[in-house]
Amino acid sequence: MELQNTVKEALNALYHHPDDGTRAQADRWLQEFQRTIDAWQVADNLLHDATSNLETLIFCSQTLRSKVQRDFEELPSEAFRPLRDSLNTLLKKFHKGPPKVRTQISIAVAALAVHVPADDWGDGGIVNWLRDEMNSHPEFVPGFLELLTVLPEEVFNYKISARPERRRQFEKELTSQMEVALSILTACLNIGELKEPVLEAFASWLRLRHGLPGSVLASHPLVLTALSSLNSELLSEAAVNVVSELIHYTTAGSSGGVPVHMPLIQVIVPQVMSLKAQLRDPSKDEEDVKAIARLFADMGDSYVELIATGSDESMIIVHALDSYVSFGSETSIEAERNRRLHIFRPAYESLVSLVSFRVQYPQDYQDLSHEDLKEFKQTRYAVADVLIDAASVLGGDTALKILYVKLMEAVASYGNGEQSEWRPAEAALFCIRAISNYVSVAESEVMPQIMAMLPKLPQQPQLLQTGYELSILPSLIDILMSGMGKCEDSAAAAALAFRHICDDCRKKLCGCLDGLFHIYHRAVSGEGLFKVSAEDSLHLVEALSMVITELPPDHAKKALEALCLPVVAPLQEVINQGPETLEKKPARELTVHIDRIAYIFRYVNHPEAVADAIHRLWPVFKAIFDLRAWDMRTMESLCRACKYAVRTSKRFMGITIGAMLEEIQCLYQQHHQPCFLYLSSEVIKIFGSDPSCSSYLKNLIEVLFKQTTCLLTNIKEFTARPDIADDCFLLASRCIRYCPRLFIPSEVFPFLVDCSLIGITVQHREASNSILTFLSDIFDLAKSGKAEHYLSIRDSIIIPRGACITRILIASLAGALPSSRLETVTYALLALTRAYGAQALEWAKGCVSLIPLTAVTEVERSRFLQALSEAASGADVNSLMVPIEEMSDVCRRNRNVQEIVQGCLRPLELNVVPGISQ
Repeated sequence: MELQNTVKEALNALYHHPDDGTRAQADRWLQEFQRTIDAWQVADNLLHDATSNLETLIFCSQTLRSKVQRDFEELPSEAFRPLRDSLNTLLKKFHKGPPKVRTQISIAVAALAVHVPADDWGDGGIVNWLRDEMNSHPEFVPGFLELLTVLPEEVFNYKISARPERRRQFEKELTSQMEVALSILTACLNIGELKEPVLEAFASWLRLRHGLPGSVLASHPLVLTALSSLNSELLSEAAVNVVSELIHYTTAGSSGGVPVHMPLIQVIVPQVMSLKAQLRDPSKDEEDVKAIARLFADMGDSYVELIATGSDESMIIVHALDSYVSFGSETSIEAERNRRLHIFRPAYESLVSLVSFRVQYPQDYQDLSHEDLKEFKQTRYAVADVLIDAASVLGGDTALKILYVKLMEAVASYGNGEQSEWRPAEAALFCIRAISNYVSVAESEVMPQIMAMLPKLPQQPQLLQTGYELSILPSLIDILMSGMGKCEDSAAAAALAFRHICDDCRKKLCGCLDGLFHIYHRAVSGEGLFKVSAEDSLHLVEALSMVITELPPDHAKKALEALCLPVVAPLQEVINQGPETLEKKPARELTVHIDRIAYIFRYVNHPEAVADAIHRLWPVFKAIFDLRAWDMRTMESLCRACKYAVRTSKRFMGITIGAMLEEIQCLYQQHHQPCFLYLSSEVIKIFGSDPSCSSYLKNLIEVLFKQTTCLLTNIKEFTARPDIADDCFLLASRCIRYCPRLFIPSEVFPFLVDCSLIGITVQHREASNSILTFLSDIFDLAKSGKAEHYLSIRDSIIIPRGACITRILIASLAGALPSSRLETVTYALLALTRAYGAQALEWAKGCVSLIPLTAVTEVERSRFLQALSEAASGADVNSLMVPIEEMSDVCRRNRNVQEIVQGCLRPLELNVVPGISQ
């Protein structure tokens, strides 16, 4: 009673106390209470207590539902019957509501059925038990009907801590009782006010995708009721749900698929098609129209193969639906393709013609909220996808001709004095842009006319923006310059169009560099009236870089100098003002120029010219490295520029690469910037196999890794420095692949392996994945022809640590890492098992034996170990995922089990059990 009163007081404080701190404290206490064993009895008592208010009833019903789902194993086996009877009593008590409470109780009973096999439940299982209860107590049918609705939904509820085998059994139990469940629902149809909940329950059972063939369902009263309800004055949402589920049911492989369910399909399709007129009925409620449209979409998605046959019967959906036809030879297939294209061409041509109004800006677009504008843009993208699909069927040239007609109509209306009507023209241009990649290069009839029309368009920002994005010819550069001075949006589109022009016409534009440089200088210097943002100016940098790539090497070198000049000059000016000025400059004032240099190095594909440029610029880079090494943002930008210089120049970099590596390995020891590690990764990828670089690369590796292992000495450090961990082990994996001769025999290699074991369970996704990939690369060393003769060194390091590695990996599977990492952890464990065979199996057996049988049964252990044994024998990894995933599910099924397993495996401790240590 005292605890019950405390719960009531805490709830009162949570909902009604004026102090935020007190409410937060009450919330924490209630959450902790829900995890206790006492919560079972207290929640049950308060639900039966007639004096409990609504807040108490809702909280206690949620608590009881959660306890049944997650903590059922806390109870002794003899507690099942009293619990079932209590929940049954509560279900009857709340059969008229409150609805939230009744729903929670219903879910609790369904969850109980997931845990308890039908034989132990008694009465032939829960469905038969429920039928008997409804027959004995017809006054409580509404409450029982909700239970019947949620019951199949719990098959897919992974919040329930049932073992995988039991979950499969439960699905089979329900599938075998499908006819009983539907007979109950059919009987309930006679109670008029229950029609909606009966149909909702039917939809729920259909989601099992098992049970009755289409020939039976085609004439089933529940199906006929749902179909007839589609034509009622007030459209039934439940009926729509049922028909939607029936459509999906007919195509589910588990239920037999389309051939088995053709009788049902032939009943569904005409009924849905009869609703077509309602789509155009202006008097229909908008939600009803959406529901009907959903059914058409479901049919289109589900019956696409039937529709594609183009048979007379199948053209009911675009007249379409009957049976499959198979075709043999390539000639027959091509003939059938042409036949179908002939049938569907008018529908696709009509679609292209009609759809443009869907992307037209609304009259009040300037007043749209941020969310409405976002939704409008998403609609435009969706329409663009539809147009792309249509163009892939019709051909881009055909689609272009249709859209050109729409553009001409729009321009003509503008010419007739409708000065404000820019919107149809913009919509047509948007559609043309969407299919532009499907228009053939040889198309010379329509596209030139469109290009000639673009300069004559009104100076309206949205219209200009869409037009610029479409531009593909050098003759339009003048209007692009005009657009760069209008507003940020049109300037952004013009900059992007400028990049497209230079990309598509790079060779032709080599003779126009002076004009291009004029535009480039104005944009990056900020002079004149251009409104190109720093981010969009990168399009111009990329554009010029692509044109320079087409120049002969001697001309490219001079052009590259001219390209670098306006972006290097501001940096040189800051450096010339002295160290204090450089140190105090906001990072953004430096990175805006460095990022442009990075783009130049990335897109000018002249290795020698870029190598010469980085050599000339190195004093500028070094000055920034030396004085801004503390500034992560500037260092990331600078390292990115260096990375692209290395990637483009490769071995033309000469002495510059040595100076660069000396700089970063020195600065890393002081400032620990992660970007120094990823720059080193790029260097290793390019130069790792070059014997002439061995000396300074070996020194680089040892300095960087030695410093990192000193930083990452416990899991807290990994958590605090995830970027360093991520980039460190990415670098280590690169070393294994590109310079194993320098890395694996090095003194730092075993220290890095130990460091990885400390950090495997870091919760940061990228860091954890990098560590696991590093370990997998070590285990897979035999797969690498270059590295296989280092196996003896690897084994001397891995074997003494093998049991520890295995224990940490199994602990990661069992809950130390989120389930989203399961695939990466599994691969590492299987790679270890493949590499060490029987030895790895012994390590795994020793680890699994630490877990008590109450958490993982002998059968579950055996399945898991059998999967590892098959991996050791060379079985396909994909075939072994299910038993390993099930081992993970079993160990994670509730908080208590997970804590028990983690307490036994102790992944954060490297030496914990005799015989299972390093």
